[in-house]
Amino acid sequence: MQLAMVVALVALGLASAACGEGDTSDGATCGDDSADAPVFAASSLAEPFEEIWEEMLSLDECPPAEEVSFNFAGSQELRIQIVESGSSSFYAFASADRQQMDLAIEGGGVGGEPHLFARNRLVVIVPENNEAEIETLQDLAADGVKIVLADEAVPAGAYARAFLENSSDDSAFGEGYADAVLDNVVSNEPNVRQVIARVQLAEVDAGIVYATDAMADLADDMKVIAIPDELNETAEYWIARREELTGRGWVDFVDYVLSDAGQDILEEHGFIRVDR
Repeated sequence: MQLAMVVALVALGLASAACGEGDTSDGATCGDDSADAPVFAASSLAEPFEEIWEEMLSLDECPPAEEVSFNFAGSQELRIQIVESGSSSFYAFASADRQQMDLAIEGGGVGGEPHLFARNRLVVIVPENNEAEIETLQDLAADGVKIVLADEAVPAGAYARAFLENSSDDSAFGEGYADAVLDNVVSNEPNVRQVIARVQLAEVDAGIVYATDAMADLADDMKVIAIPDELNETAEYWIARREELTGRGWVDFVDYVLSDAGQDILEEHGFIRVDR
């Protein structure tokens, strides 16, 4: 099932005194609509990207735009959309791994230089009722446990399978661990948010997601089992523009993601910051 959540955030309280219709001090025109295409971003970025945009709108300067939209979905799904629809369909692409970014570049959809802007880690989540009594990572390999992962073509799914392989090389798990867990997988979802939804609804016994997806807003709906650093996989998030636009708007959004202020917001949502 394809999941592409398009979120439109309309600026609130933009006073007309914030800027005139002429050029601002940096040469950009207030209200410039040259950057009116959406940012395509991995679904795990929804909350911090929305907050970054709201923070930008609160700045005491000409707002970057009156309205902005995001297309949130699995990175591989977004990459396919970008390559198939052409560069005019989006402004920037934020991927949860470098592979999907490179494929988008190779396919001619992305022309800007990619920037590493965040890192993430994996955790195991189980429903609040935890009827399968999963208490340890080893319990994922028990007979009859129902597990859901992101599809292996999705960065979160690829990272999860790499963690399982790492664990199979550890004597505490055994070389058959990865195969046993994968045998328990009952569904491979198109993005990590679908994994979370199935666990929250207790349709399955466990899932593997990003640590950021198990933050406070989900804490009442599930139990989190940490994955040791030596077994975990570090997800790397990359962002690239379609092109450099001369107006304000999306150029400012990407710059803000890379800024200290943007990094602070990402860190507040559980991401590992990438200082420049």
